[in-house]
Amino acid sequence: MRKALVVGIDHYDNCNSLSGCVNDANSVKAVLERHSDGTKNFDVKILTATSRSNVLTRKELKDSVIELFKDNNEDIALFYFSGHGYVEDDTGGYLVTTDCQNGDDGLSMDDIHKLANSSQAKNKIIILDCCHSGAAGNVSHCNNSVVLNEGTTILTASGVNQYAIEEDGSGVFTTLFVDAMNGSAANLVGDITPGSIYAHIDQSLGPWEQRPIFKTNVKRFTTLRKVQPPILPSELKMIVELFPTLGEDFKLDPEYEPESENPVQEKMDKFRILQKFNRVNLVVPVDEEHMYYAAINSKSCKLTILGEHYWKLVKKGRI
Repeated sequence: MRKALVVGIDHYDNCNSLSGCVNDANSVKAVLERHSDGTKNFDVKILTATSRSNVLTRKELKDSVIELFKDNNEDIALFYFSGHGYVEDDTGGYLVTTDCQNGDDGLSMDDIHKLANSSQAKNKIIILDCCHSGAAGNVSHCNNSVVLNEGTTILTASGVNQYAIEEDGSGVFTTLFVDAMNGSAANLVGDITPGSIYAHIDQSLGPWEQRPIFKTNVKRFTTLRKVQPPILPSELKMIVELFPTLGEDFKLDPEYEPESENPVQEKMDKFRILQKFNRVNLVVPVDEEHMYYAAINSKSCKLTILGEHYWKLVKKGRI
């Protein structure tokens, strides 16, 4: 089972209200609920605060977080929050709810950390798009040391002393997160993991911009969403047939190219796969700029470093 608690708070009674957090929460809910082929992914519970008639209190938030992490048979328990964050040097970080007066009366990030650490779910994932969210996972009574039990991952929009940035009515971090989940962070078999999401967000932000924080203690990354891969698995597995040994080039000739004078169907079928490999950077032509000219001029093509990586995965039966 895969459960997610998604929270977006725009309305605050005692501090400046926000405008994009509920929209961000709805976007995250939408991308979590289904894989790209429409099959069920996460069972999502969403909590939002939009006005005086629709608020979210600290107690309501805490009760829901407890409920999320208490079950023992979950594959993934995921918590996402978008709203105000607050930090105190002595007591750590807080998620600010509608009813908070000062900030430090919000839900303690330490409490969320403890609930995740004690959960028996195989994977506990905390994603925070709020100011000072980098305090998550830092244990305040241990000189802000990070103590994560196995299976726990924390991904935050900003460092302890940073503000979360908005752009065009949405959090920059959440926009990149949703983009990653929609496929920008997928590997060649369509898997999207917390690590690939962080890499996508990190690469999208310059050194002068707000920096995401990534903390994890896992033996292997879990897949958060699957999307349509850029190449079919059955075709990807042909990499070991076309290149029986590593370091061996694939010799081409004009018969592989459909537009040549005397193409051969069997060779064209192989060339079609090689061209797909080329488009996803698994294969490159040797001494030619394009695969077409490599065939016409009887050159070769070879595996890239990425191609060698996937060759090994197929050879070991991991794909």
